[in-house]
Amino acid sequence: MNCTFCRIVRGESPAKVYYQDDDVIVFFDRAPLTPIHLLICPKAHYTDFMDAPIEVHQMLVKTVKRVVTELGEKAKDFRIMINNGPRSGQTVFHLHYHIMAGK
Repeated sequence: MNCTFCRIVRGESPAKVYYQDDDVIVFFDRAPLTPIHLLICPKAHYTDFMDAPIEVHQMLVKTVKRVVTELGEKAKDFRIMINNGPRSGQTVFHLHYHIMAGK
């Protein structure tokens, strides 16, 4: 599969990884919109929000909570963004959550 995020998961493309386990990878966005801008992706490929089963979203939300807790005060106030489909602004068609904190 030639998906950008699948290549990151397989270690074929570089990324500044913040956290990963068997199911999830968290890495810094290459074009951050805020001082803290991380992407949370399942390692398994799902095209978008609607493609993934609820269990995958539960896993991603648990990872969001873990990451913002670890980041502490600097990520106390944050937002989560998910683009679904090209008209929403999705440009990489592998499900991912954005965590953005700071200005």
